[in-house]
Parts: sequence; structure tokens; C-alpha cells
Amino acid sequence: MLGQTDVQVQRIRAIGLTVINCDRSLDFYTQALGFELVTDIIVAREEYSNLESVPGVKIRIVTLRLGDEIIELMEYVNIDFQPIPSDSQSNDLWFQHLAIVVSDMDRAYAHLCTFPIQLISTVPQTIPPGNEASGGVRAFKFKDPDGHDLELIWFPPNKRQDKWHQNQDRLFLGIDHSAITISHSEQSLHFYRDLLGMQVDSCSLNWGATQARMDNLPGVEVKITALRPVQGGVGIELLDYLVPGKGCPIPSNWKSCDIATVQIQLVVNHLEPLLDKLRRNGVKFVSPQIVELKDSLFPYRQGCVAKDPDGHTILLITE
Repeated sequence: MLGQTDVQVQRIRAIGLTVINCDRSLDFYTQALGFELVTDIIVAREEYSNLESVPGVKIRIVTLRLGDEIIELMEYVNIDFQPIPSDSQSNDLWFQHLAIVVSDMDRAYAHLCTFPIQLISTVPQTIPPGNEASGGVRAFKFKDPDGHDLELIWFPPNKRQDKWHQNQDRLFLGIDHSAITISHSEQSLHFYRDLLGMQVDSCSLNWGATQARMDNLPGVEVKITALRPVQGGVGIELLDYLVPGKGCPIPSNWKSCDIATVQIQLVVNHLEPLLDKLRRNGVKFVSPQIVELKDSLFPYRQGCVAKDPDGHTILLITE
């Protein structure tokens, strides 16, 4: 009999971004951010339609690697989609960024500015030393060609994982976390910590002029809770905007084929017992059931797509 703590997320395998055009996104992520191409496949199988609950899909999936981390660009080539709202802000509940670690913020920023990007931050910002968890960290937020939110981040020597202070010959090092805007910290902690078994890594309260310039939100005050899976690696940060408060909710009719969809792939050790626990706690699912993925093209054997309390998409998998 499995105990409550025996069923949990082990690590984040990859982060999937739904994109308008894989060729355009591939060029951007490889040329502007240093990602390397791993695979480029077309998927048109009933299993994947069932997984994403989008009938009759044909999806091009481009897998890219940066350091130890993986993202998947997913283009639904035969399905209509909704774009990311053009007036999207950092406190809207669909906001979700990838934090890309750099070895030199000034060089990375100068390189990035040679590409057509939409700014969120005015320029790179340095978090004041009074912030115990993040003091000295430098960050810059922007959007990719589809409007997905991204962040360049640099850590001083005494902050975060040791690996970010090695291999300094590369400019773009990897992905530290995906940050999601949430409506209530305790509600999201119940989901990610208590139900999925992720561990709280740090907590901080960010506010003042630096954070306002970073988020392009006046008078901003945001509570940040960082979580990691039991095996470490990529984490999830919960962004709880206390001021100016919560923005727009995720529309209930958004689907996996809509461009705002970001899918965090969570590797779990016991999928069926975990899904039973989530169902008992009222979690909403996109997949009708566990989907068996038998094609050798798939890097995992089983999957099920679910929603967190605010509607962010997670893909629970066993490898």
C-alpha cells in the first residue's frame, strides 16, 4: 500500500510551448537564446488527440535543449487557435515565463536586443541586497515572437544551484524554473506541495521600483514561492501579485492548441495512484483518462493532462 508521500513528482522532464509557426520559433530559440535542436517530428495519432483532448490533431513537435534542460515547441498544423492577448500583463493568471540562466547579463542582453523582441522590463534589473532570497540577482523579462513570456536571469555566486556557476564559457546556460502567476499562494501550495509532493525551496516578497521596472507594473508587490521536485532540477515559482492584485483569469474555453498554453511535463513515480488522489481533491483533467503512448517517437509511456487551481496546464507522465 503506497503512503501519501510515496506518490509524488520526481522531476520536470520538459516544458512545452504551443507556437504559431515552429520554423519561426526554432530560429528564435536557437539564434537568440542558444538552444540546440534535438528532434523534429510530426504526430498525428489518436493517442495524442486523447491526451490533449483536441480531436484529429496533427502536431509538429520540435524538441530543443539548453544545457541540461528541454523545451518542446508544439505547432497544431491543422487546428484553429486563439493567440495570446496583446495586452497581456505579468499579473494576468495565464502569465508563465521560462527563466533562462546566463553567465553574463550585459552580453546576453546586448545579444538579445539584436532580435525583434517585445520588452516587459525596461532594462535588466538588479534585485536589492535587502531581499534575502534574491538580493543581487539580475533579471530581464521579455516576450518571444508568439508572446510567450521569458526571462533572462543571472545569479551571484552565493545564489541558487551550483551548476549555474560552472561552464561559464557559454553565455546561455539552461532553464532554472518556470514561473506562474497564481491567485492564492496557499491554494497553489496545496496543489504543488501537498498533492504533487514538490518541496518549498525559498520564499520572498519582491516590491519597489526595481520590481516595477522588471514587471512593467506600477507599485507592484509580489509574493514569490519557489518549489523543486524531489530530484531537483527545473523548479516552479508561484507569483502571487498582492499589488496591483490579480489580473485576468485564464478563459475556461482555452485549449491545448491555443498559443498561451504552456505545458510543464512532470515525471511521477506512480501515475494512477496520484491521479486518484487528485480526483479526490477536485482537480480538473483535460485527458479523459491515462493515455498509453506506444509509438517509439514518444519519450514517455503514459500521460495525463490536468489543470492546476488557476488553470495552468500540467502533463503528468511516466517514462
